[in-house]
Amino acid sequence: MRQLCVCVSVLLALATMAVARPKEGPEQKCKSGPVDLIFIIDSSRSVRPHEFETMRKFMIDIIHTLDMEANATRVGVVQYSSQVQNEFSLKTHGKLQGMVKGINEIVPLAQGTMTGLAIKYVMNHAFTAAEGDRPKVPNVAVIVTDGRPQDRVVEVAAEARDKGIEIYAVGVARADLTSLRAMASPPIEDHVFLVESFDLIYQFGLQFQDKLCGMDLCLESDHGCEHLCESSPRSFHCLCLPGYTLNEDGKTCKAIDLCAGGKHDCEQICIPSPGTFTCGCNTGYTLNDDKKTCTTCRSANIDLVLLIDGSKSVRPQNFELVKQFVNQVVDSLDVSAHGTRVGLVQYSSHVRTEFALKMYEKTDDIKKAVMNVEYMEKGTMTGLALKHMMENSFSEAEGARKNIPRVGLVFTDGRSQDDITEWAKKAKEEGITMYAVGVGKAMEDELREIASEPLDKHFFYTTDFTFINQIAENLKLNVCAEESQGEIEVKDPCACESLVEFQQATMSTLEQLKTKHILLYTALVH
Repeated sequence: MRQLCVCVSVLLALATMAVARPKEGPEQKCKSGPVDLIFIIDSSRSVRPHEFETMRKFMIDIIHTLDMEANATRVGVVQYSSQVQNEFSLKTHGKLQGMVKGINEIVPLAQGTMTGLAIKYVMNHAFTAAEGDRPKVPNVAVIVTDGRPQDRVVEVAAEARDKGIEIYAVGVARADLTSLRAMASPPIEDHVFLVESFDLIYQFGLQFQDKLCGMDLCLESDHGCEHLCESSPRSFHCLCLPGYTLNEDGKTCKAIDLCAGGKHDCEQICIPSPGTFTCGCNTGYTLNDDKKTCTTCRSANIDLVLLIDGSKSVRPQNFELVKQFVNQVVDSLDVSAHGTRVGLVQYSSHVRTEFALKMYEKTDDIKKAVMNVEYMEKGTMTGLALKHMMENSFSEAEGARKNIPRVGLVFTDGRSQDDITEWAKKAKEEGITMYAVGVGKAMEDELREIASEPLDKHFFYTTDFTFINQIAENLKLNVCAEESQGEIEVKDPCACESLVEFQQATMSTLEQLKTKHILLYTALVH
C-alpha cells in the first residue's frame, strides 16, 4: 500500500511537470559540457517485447536532447539479464546517427536479473580509458530495471559511487524501491525514479535532462579556464581577474598593459601592472606630488652643510677625491640665493669653516672654492665638528634660513677621537636630516648613530675612496626624494593669512603715526 502511495505521488508530480514544461523540439540541445554517460538496461525475460521497444525509444529520445559533439557527451549502452553484454562503448560512436543505429540493433537477452553484476561490469570495464572514459569528465550511469535484483547490489553500488560514478536508478512496474534506493547516488530524491509502466518512462527523460543540464560544469568538469569559471544553464564560460582580458581561445587570460596602450599620462616612465600602472622617473629625477610629472633634484631648496674629514689617515690623494665627491653632489643641486645654499666645514683635530651657507650663490663659485680647500692632515674630532655645525653653520648669521629644510652630511674615513652621541642626537632632534658617508676604516656604529632614519637612505659606506663617486649618485637621488617635498613656505600675497599680516602691520604703523602726532601736538601747545 505504501509503495502504491509513492507511485501515485510521483505520477501526480510528473503530470504537473508535463503540463508546466513546454516540449522541447529536436533542435533544442542540452549544452551539458563534457559527460560520459552509460545506459544500463534490464533485458530480463520479465521485460516484454513492446516494453523493451519503449525502453529503446526512451534512450534514443534522451540522446537526441544531448550535445553529441566529440568533446561534449559520449554514450555507451550495456544490457544485462543473467549475464552482461556491452552493446557499444563510450568510444564507439562519435555521432548521433551511429548511436541510434546501435540502439536499434540491440537484441534482448531475455534471462534473469543480475543488476549487481551489471554495475560491477560498468565500473570495472565501461568507465575505463581503454573504452573511451575521459579523465576529469563526470561519469553518469542510468540503470533501468523492472524487477528485483537476483544478486547483491548494495556493496558494488557503494563502490561505484565511491569511484565517482553518479547513478540514476529508474524503476518500472515491478521494480523494488528498496533496491533502487540502495543503488542510487545521494540525494535519493534526485536520483530515484519509479513509474507504473514503461509508457511513462519518457517522463524520466525530461527530469534527467534538467538534472544533467543543471550541472555546475565549473565544479564537475575540466573546464580549462585559467582564472575563473562561471556556470550558466547548460554551459559555462571563462572569466579573467580584474586587470586581465580573455584571449581568443576563450580560456586563457592576458594582462591589460595600459602602458603599452598609451592610456597613461606619465611624463617619463610608465610601470605596468595588470589593469593599472604607476609612474616613475628617469635617473636624476624625482616624482612630484601629483604622481605623474618629474623634476630634477635642482628643484630642491635646502640648506646643505658638508662636514669633511681632513685627518691624516685620509691622505692627500684621497682628499682630492673627497673634494671631487663634494662637487659631484653640488652639481646635482640648484644653487642660488633663493634655491639651495651650500656650506663646507673641514675637521681634524680642530674645526674650520671653509665657506658658510651665505657665501656663494653660484655652482661654479662653490666648486672652485672646494678645490681650493687645503688639507688639514691631523686628528679626527667628529663630535667637535657636529657641535660646530649645530652652533655655527646652521645659524642665521652664517646664512641658514627659516622654513627651509636643513641637511647635514658627514664624511669620514675612521673612528672619531671624541664622543659623537650628544651632538648627533641634538642634530636630529632639531630637525636636521643627517647623512653619514664612511670610507675604509670608518666605524659603522658611529655612522649609524649620525644618520637619520631610515638608515638605508641616509647611511653609505665603501671600502675604497675610488668608489665614492657612486655614493654621490645615490646620495643625489635620496636628497631629491627626501628634501624636495614642498616644505618651503612660499606665501601667496592674496592668501588670507598674508592679508591678516598686512592688515596688522598697517594698523601698527598707523597707530605709531597717531601717537607721534599726538605727542608733537602736545609739545607745540605747551
